[in-house]
Amino acid sequence: MERSNNGISGTIDLNGSIPPSMAVDLTGKVHQLPCCIKFNGPSDVSHYFKPKSTGVIVDGLSVEEAYFRGRKLQGTTVAIPHGYSGFVLGKKMSDAKSKRSKEDLSCWETKAKFQNITLWNHDSLPSENDASLRAFHLFSVATALHQPVSVEDLEAASIDQELEL
Repeated sequence: MERSNNGISGTIDLNGSIPPSMAVDLTGKVHQLPCCIKFNGPSDVSHYFKPKSTGVIVDGLSVEEAYFRGRKLQGTTVAIPHGYSGFVLGKKMSDAKSKRSKEDLSCWETKAKFQNITLWNHDSLPSENDASLRAFHLFSVATALHQPVSVEDLEAASIDQELEL
């Protein structure tokens, strides 16, 4: 990433070297854990981390349970809203084995995609007040902000405003 007075800039290639139809689909396998794992490499996670449904529903959310290093985790799986996708990004590798330029260091590409994510808590049940779940409300805000406004919508808003006065 390139740092400037205006922040950090870079590029993300969502097509990557793998066509989107061929990208690995990690739906049902993406988890946000309430901890930091200082390891970056392959691991047989599915052998040790085995989430299961509890049958409990809180705030309309189906609660799952798993254990990580002996600590009980409770979470819920949330679908990525229609029209959006989740992507796993990785540094884009240059084609040539020559030195990578500064531009190459700030390039990212799609490694996998997903359509849901499981958000985990420890010591508390998942609820609609969790910060991670509240972030999903931004999708509906973005949709509302980017929808075209019709003449009827403007007239209705104008009438409502006049009635308030």
